[in-house]
Amino acid sequence: MKTLLSLAALVMAVALGYWVLRAGVQVRPSAAHADDAAATPAMSPAAAPAAATVPAPAQREALTLVPPPVATDAAPSQPAAAVEAPAAAPANASDDLVIPVQGVRRDHLQDTFTDARSQGRRHDAIDILAPAGTPVLAVADGSVEKLFDSERGGLTVYQFEPSGRYAYYYAHLQRYADGLAEKQTIRRGQVLGYVGSTGNADPGAPHLHFEIHRLGPEKQWWKGESLNPYPLLRGEQRL
Repeated sequence: MKTLLSLAALVMAVALGYWVLRAGVQVRPSAAHADDAAATPAMSPAAAPAAATVPAPAQREALTLVPPPVATDAAPSQPAAAVEAPAAAPANASDDLVIPVQGVRRDHLQDTFTDARSQGRRHDAIDILAPAGTPVLAVADGSVEKLFDSERGGLTVYQFEPSGRYAYYYAHLQRYADGLAEKQTIRRGQVLGYVGSTGNADPGAPHLHFEIHRLGPEKQWWKGESLNPYPLLRGEQRL
């Protein structure tokens, strides 16, 4: 009899435990709890896992569009104020006239422009004394307009400068430079001929008779306004 009672009590205990366990499994949250869960704020950055900080694929691509700075060994450019100003032009600049007799210095020149000549004439030129055969040089760039043998000037050269405004006249030459010809282009300092005493010059005092003319509109080699070569050859004036 006692055995049957014990067995019945055991069965009831097992059934009660099963009912309790089943009731616990079927428990669900209320609707209010579900709304609270939806309203819960997102996890703070500090508490987020490391994987959450990795940018999305589109973001990573945008970042790679900016190239990294390129290293260079080139020296930085100097500021404008640090650029050195060009040196001043020398006294004997390229637009000054060359002394037309080789070896003669500017301070050796004598102003004979207003000296009187025969028949009441004015010299209108400068005489540069030098040993016979000394090279005569073109005072500037230009061209040979006329080679002429005259009674007074002897062997002469008329040179026009490139603009055609001025003519240079070289007279009393011993001879012309080899190959010199009319209409030939000549350069500043080029040898045109050699000092002599042809024409009406004193054979005992060979020299170059040199003139500068401002040409008229006709551009006639034998006619023009005489200019004093002395201050021009010394660099005191320019054409």
